[in-house]
Amino acid sequence: MVEFCSQEHIDFHLLLYCMDENLKSVNTALSPTEEKILEALREKACLKQNIYRQGRELFGQLKLILKDLVDRLEDYMDEIDDDVELYFKETNELEAEIKFGGDVLVFSMHTNVFRFDDTHMIAESNYVKSESSRGYVNMIQIHNFLADSLKYNRLKDIGYLIARIFINKDQHFYVEGKRQLGFLYNDFDNMVINEVYLRAIAESAMLYTIDFDLLVPPYDKVKKITVQQRLSDHFQAQQTTAKRLGFTFEADRAE
Repeated sequence: MVEFCSQEHIDFHLLLYCMDENLKSVNTALSPTEEKILEALREKACLKQNIYRQGRELFGQLKLILKDLVDRLEDYMDEIDDDVELYFKETNELEAEIKFGGDVLVFSMHTNVFRFDDTHMIAESNYVKSESSRGYVNMIQIHNFLADSLKYNRLKDIGYLIARIFINKDQHFYVEGKRQLGFLYNDFDNMVINEVYLRAIAESAMLYTIDFDLLVPPYDKVKKITVQQRLSDHFQAQQTTAKRLGFTFEADRAE
C-alpha cells in the first residue's frame, strides 16, 4: 500500500531538515575567539613542535659523535693506561653520558622549548627582533658529575652545569658555559649548528672537565658527622662530595 503525504506534511519535514542543517553549520563554524586560539596554536605550538623535532634529530647526531669520540680516545688510552676507563652510554632517547677517568658528562635534551628573556642579548639582537620566532630555542644541557658519585650512589654529591646549547628553528645556535664554552659560540645571528660544531663543543666540555679538579674541602666544612651516618651500611653514600665543596670559587665566578 502506497502512503501519500500532503504538501503541508512534506513542507514541515523539509523545514525540520533545513533547520537541522543550519544548526550543524552553526555548530561547526568557529567563533572569533576560537579562530584566535587556532591561529595562536598554528603560530606557536606548530613552531615549538618543529623545533623539538629538529632538536631530537640533532641530539641523535650528538650521541653518535660522543660515541665515536670516546671510542677513538679509548683505543689510544688503552696503550697508555688501560685502567683509565672511558665509555659512552645512552641512558634514554634524550639523555646520554660519557665517562673519562674520574668524571662523567651527562648530555640531556630538555623536552620543552624556551624563549629568551626580553633583556637577554639574544632577544635584543636585530636577528631576533626582525622575526620573533627566531628567539624560540631547544636546549641541551651538559652536567659534570664525579664518576664515583654515580658508582656508589652518593645521593648528596653535587654535579655542575658546565654548558647549555640553545638551537632555534633555523639551526642557529648559542652556547652558554664555562671558559671557552662561554665565548667561542655566542654569534647566534650567524652560527649554524653542524656536526663539526657539536664535536668541538663536546671536546671543549671534556677539556674543561679534566681541568676542573676535585679540591680538598675545608676542614671546618666536613669535621662533623652524625652517628647515624657513621653506623650506616652505606657510610660513603652519606658523605657529600663535590669539586668545589665549601669553597668560594672565585675562578669559577670569573669564567
